[in-house]
Amino acid sequence: MKKITLLFAFIFPTILMAQLNTDLSHLYPGEEVVVKTQDDWGKENYKKVINEFKNDPLKLGEIVFLGNSITAGGGNWSLRLDHPNIKNRGIGGDTTDGVLARLDEVIYFQPEAVFLLIGINDLWNNTLTDPFVNKVGENIIEIAKTIVKKSPKTKMFVQTVLPIGKEEYINAIKNLNTIIKSNAEFYNVIDLYVEFVNEKGLMQEELTTDGVHLNEKGYQKWVETVKPIFYSFKKKSKKPYDTKLF
Repeated sequence: MKKITLLFAFIFPTILMAQLNTDLSHLYPGEEVVVKTQDDWGKENYKKVINEFKNDPLKLGEIVFLGNSITAGGGNWSLRLDHPNIKNRGIGGDTTDGVLARLDEVIYFQPEAVFLLIGINDLWNNTLTDPFVNKVGENIIEIAKTIVKKSPKTKMFVQTVLPIGKEEYINAIKNLNTIIKSNAEFYNVIDLYVEFVNEKGLMQEELTTDGVHLNEKGYQKWVETVKPIFYSFKKKSKKPYDTKLF
């Protein structure tokens, strides 16, 4: 028994060091990757933030908030939700195609849960035709399906796309959310849309800075909506997390 204990004491640090020294660059989109559905600013920001992610990779079994600038703007989700194991993987300007291109990191680290909010930039940058909206919906389903298939223990949450302050987007957002809700066979739906929409089908003005992005009151509303889910997640780390929101 003593020999086994000594052997384990030698092997475990060796394995840990090997993991720390592993080159993880293959988990991230390269500089040559161009996401056509992103606008010019989004393409540049995507490369910049991907490099930041490379320098601060996920850890095994974390909870991942995955999305665009609305997710990124939440800052420190661990602080917001009083849970030490949350990583923000929002990228300003990102689209469903951009998320599909960067799923390798998420899958590799086998997260406990993923909270996905994506799709508004697809509509903003492109067309509002039914075929395109259907394509965006298919991409969202494909993101969830890929994560669940390759990381089967991950709890997958897809959040409905938030309303915005422009009338011409009302029907496209409603149709996209119908696709999300009607295909929830292997993921859980969190209907954020109903929490943020007003009687005209637009974003509630008191929750937004510009009709699209959230103000602090908007983020508090989001936290109130998802926080009950976190009661089922154990806090795996007792280490204090960063108390800075941004």
